[in-house]
Amino acid sequence: MAERPYTLLSWAMSLDGYLDDTTDQRLVLSNAEDLERVDAVRARSDAVLVGAATIRADDPRLVVRRRPLRARRAAAGLPESPARVTLTRGTDLDPSARFFTGEGRKLVYCTAAAAATLRRRLPGDVTVVAAGDTPTMDGVSRHLAECGVKRLLVEGGRQVHTQFLADGLADELHAVVAPFFVADSRAPRVVADGLLPWNRDRRAHLVEVRPLGDVVLLRYALSRRFDPDGPGGATR
Repeated sequence: MAERPYTLLSWAMSLDGYLDDTTDQRLVLSNAEDLERVDAVRARSDAVLVGAATIRADDPRLVVRRRPLRARRAAAGLPESPARVTLTRGTDLDPSARFFTGEGRKLVYCTAAAAATLRRRLPGDVTVVAAGDTPTMDGVSRHLAECGVKRLLVEGGRQVHTQFLADGLADELHAVVAPFFVADSRAPRVVADGLLPWNRDRRAHLVEVRPLGDVVLLRYALSRRFDPDGPGGATR
């Protein structure tokens, strides 16, 4: 059985640990310099994963944007962008979402009950994987490894990050801190309630602090598999 992918979690948050506010407008937590960094991390990954809620809320493309990075992947015999991966318990996915457009591999992990409907609704080049009664991060990781994914970048959202952390499947964390507060308890925080391996009795290991304009990147090693030269390493 193939070893699970090296897994890097990535998020941006406010000074008080929120992912968003409660308005209808998207809350911009990153900046241009950090977006370039994320683009480089994507370019060094085999797959990018987000939850279905992130697709519905943010409509992300999840592709490598800069031409030199795309060309570098192509020269190495790789697709210009990593595979796009999501998981869902239901069927509420818009087939016109940017996640499903353009070239490149796209995988949707879903419940067995939702698989037939999603195969009918989604574009023909999307691979729908029936993952039992409830898709789990461990099951998805194992299947991705069997598909040849060695480096997995997880970009959200809150429930997905919480489950990867709770199941001990994260090797590295990139937390970008924006220079403002949300200060609204109704807004979503970076993780949901739960028992996580890193707590008051077990601190995560900080390996890098990098200012990026008016935001700052905190890079943490979360497992013995941490690779300083992996997809989250040198990104310029």
